[in-house]
Amino acid sequence: MKLRIALGVLSAALVLTASQPAQAGPPRLGWELKQTGTTERLRGLSPVSGNVVWASGSGGVVLRTVNGGRTWQNVSPPGTETLQFRDIEAFDADRAVALSIGEGTDSRVYRTEDGGRTWAETFRNDEPRAFYDCLAFFDRRHGLAMSDPVDGRFRILATDDGGRSWRVLPADGMPEALPGEAGFAASGQCLVASGSRDVWLAAGGAERARVFHSGDRGRTWTVADTPVPAGDPARGVFGLAFRDRHRGIAVGGDYRPDQQSPSAGAVTRDGGRTWHPSSAPPPAYRSGVAWLPHLPFAAVAVGPSGSDVTYSGGRSWETFDGGSFDTVSCTRDLTCWASGEQGRVGRLVLR
Repeated sequence: MKLRIALGVLSAALVLTASQPAQAGPPRLGWELKQTGTTERLRGLSPVSGNVVWASGSGGVVLRTVNGGRTWQNVSPPGTETLQFRDIEAFDADRAVALSIGEGTDSRVYRTEDGGRTWAETFRNDEPRAFYDCLAFFDRRHGLAMSDPVDGRFRILATDDGGRSWRVLPADGMPEALPGEAGFAASGQCLVASGSRDVWLAAGGAERARVFHSGDRGRTWTVADTPVPAGDPARGVFGLAFRDRHRGIAVGGDYRPDQQSPSAGAVTRDGGRTWHPSSAPPPAYRSGVAWLPHLPFAAVAVGPSGSDVTYSGGRSWETFDGGSFDTVSCTRDLTCWASGEQGRVGRLVLR
């Protein structure tokens, strides 16, 4: 309710600013930190509403709150202490699907239907060359997971029963990967969906940073270059967000803290066929990005060195917080959350 009012105020302020240039700019955003009870790094995040949020990360940790972050339950699957849950997709307070990343059998999928009291392992990778990075769901039944290239092509895993079972899709519809090309399991946003059939895959580590797109739930793909920094295993597109099937934002750069990341943001208005650099990009590497609900041109990007906001659909960005986060996500009921290192979770508020 608080952010619903806040975003209403922000929307009105944006209209006022646009109509009266002499007025002060939009209200300042900030993060209200929540005590999660863990120091594990939380790169997986899936808020369902202002009250229900799931987060996951290193040490096999999965957390859940049902009271807006006042208290958190550790609902980690038993026996997963050596795994890293880099992505989680929740459907409600009871049902969620979590992905652990890594080579070979470390790449697994777990599903719960009772709020994390019990978990079922529904997929364990048996291909030694596969390394699964991210999950994305179109709806409660249909979803995909993506792996780094095997035999020269990204590998796609599909489910049509909400993550209870999975199958590897044929690779003949996937363009060839570039030498060294891979996904980044940094924020759970290297694979994102919009609508019932469209999905995008972010890649880096090669001579060009690219984004792949499928309009048929992962059966066939096209690929386009982006202006995001590339040419090194540490550089590329780390996070994607699509407002709809046409308007998207890409963020990334070079994740090494001692390296600069110029052109760390890009935008598309044609579903990813072409990408254009942000005129005033985020000032440093960013791993996560999310559109603000009900504000057509507003989005937030996060990374280890700070958070930025755009009111121009990703063309220009302004830093509003210097704290460290890895990923960010917003819900339909007008709440936005971020998570990252040392168990940090924050809720977006107006200062």
